[in-house]
Amino acid sequence: MNAVTDLISLSDLSPEDKAALDAVKARQEFMLERVLEWASINTGSWNAEGLNTLAPLIQSAISLDLEANVELLTTEPIEEINNKGTKDRFQSGPVIRAQARLDAPLRIVLTGHYDTVFPAGTFTEIKDLGNGTLNGPGLADMKGGITVMIDALRAFEAGPLKNQIGYEIILTPDEETGNFASSPFLHAAAKNAHIGLTFEPAMDCGSLAGARKGSGIWDIVFHGKASHAGRAPEAGRSAISAAADMALRVEALNGEREGVTFNVGSIDGGNAVNIVPELAILRMGSRAPTPEDARWAEQAVKAALADVLQRDGISAHSHGGFYRPPKPRNAAQDQLLSDVKATGKALGLDLVFKDTGGVCEGNNVFAAGTPNVDTLGVRGGRIHSSDEFMVVESLAERAGLAALLLNRIADGRIDAPAIKKLMGQ
Repeated sequence: MNAVTDLISLSDLSPEDKAALDAVKARQEFMLERVLEWASINTGSWNAEGLNTLAPLIQSAISLDLEANVELLTTEPIEEINNKGTKDRFQSGPVIRAQARLDAPLRIVLTGHYDTVFPAGTFTEIKDLGNGTLNGPGLADMKGGITVMIDALRAFEAGPLKNQIGYEIILTPDEETGNFASSPFLHAAAKNAHIGLTFEPAMDCGSLAGARKGSGIWDIVFHGKASHAGRAPEAGRSAISAAADMALRVEALNGEREGVTFNVGSIDGGNAVNIVPELAILRMGSRAPTPEDARWAEQAVKAALADVLQRDGISAHSHGGFYRPPKPRNAAQDQLLSDVKATGKALGLDLVFKDTGGVCEGNNVFAAGTPNVDTLGVRGGRIHSSDEFMVVESLAERAGLAALLLNRIADGRIDAPAIKKLMGQ
C-alpha cells in the first residue's frame, strides 16, 4: 500500500475513487439504454436463437468499453431427461469470456449470466412503473447486472491503478438451469483468482446475499409394467405409484435435519386411466446450508429410493445430485463482506447481508476456492416472475460500488491475497 492509501480508510474516498464515481454517474443514461436494448431480446435458457443473438452484442459492448480480449466459447450440450425418461441434448448459447492483464499482481473473476427464466414469446413488454422503477424481463436478473459490471470496469480502467489487477469475465447462457454446460469455465476462471465479484441483483432495499445454501436436483425415472387396469390390474406394476411413494418419502425428510429442505416439483408419466402406468419421472430438489448437510441429503435420497425399489417389479435410474455446493460463511467471506460493507459507507450506503436459500454462480466460485460477493448488480425484485422490476438509479449506484471495490483491491485497502488465504483455514 502506498503512503496515500495508508491514510485512507475503506469508507473514505480517494482521488481515484472520486474520478470513478464521476465516470459512472455520467453514464447513467447510457447504461439504461443498453439494458433496455438487451432486455428486449428474449434469452430464455432454452431459447438458443435468442441467446445466440444477444451474445455477440455483449461481446461487442465489452470489446468497445474495456481493454480485454473477448471470446465466444461453445459449450458441451446440456443433457436433460425428457418425459419419455430418455436423454435429450440441448446446445445452449456461448460462454462469453473476456480476459485482461492475467499477469498482473492481483486477479479477480467477474461472473454473471445472460439467460433468463422466460421462454420465447412470454413476458415481452417493458413498463414504467413510476417512482424510478421499470418492469421487464431480465432487467434485474441480470442484464442490468452485466451493464453494471462493464461500466464499473470501464471506470476502473480509466484510472491509474488498472495494471495492479488482471481479470477474467465469464458470462454464462445457462445459469437459470444450473450452469451445467458452463460450470467448467466458471471453475477454471475462479480457481486462479483472489476475489470473485458476481452481479446478481441485490434486493430492492439494497441488501446483499451472505451465505447461500447448496442446491441439488434429481430426475428419477421409474419403470414398472403395463397391463389392463380392468381385466388384469394384478399383472401390472405402477410406476406412478412407485414415484408417489418416493415423493412421500422425500417430503417426509423435511425437518429431519436443520436447514435442509426437499421439494418434489412434478411427477410425469402415465397414459389412459385403463392402463397401469409403466413409466414415471419424478423431479425433485433439495437445499442444504453446509457440505456436510448436502452429503446427508444425498444419502437420504439414496436410502429412500432403495426402500422404494423393494417394491415388486419396479426399477429406477436416478440422474443428478448436488450440482451447486453450499456457500457458507467462513473467515474469508466474513472479511470480504466486512470490507464491502465499509466500502458502501463511502457512498452513504448501509449495506446489509442476508443469508439465503437461493443459489447462483457465487456458489460455483466459492467451490473453486475463491471468496466472493455475489449480489453486486442492480437493486430490484420479484425476479423469476412477470413482475420483475429494476430500480433505475441503482445502475450508476451499483456500478460506483463495484468500481470502488476494484480500486480498493488494486490499492491494497482490500487485501485480496490475505482474504484468499483465509479460505484455507
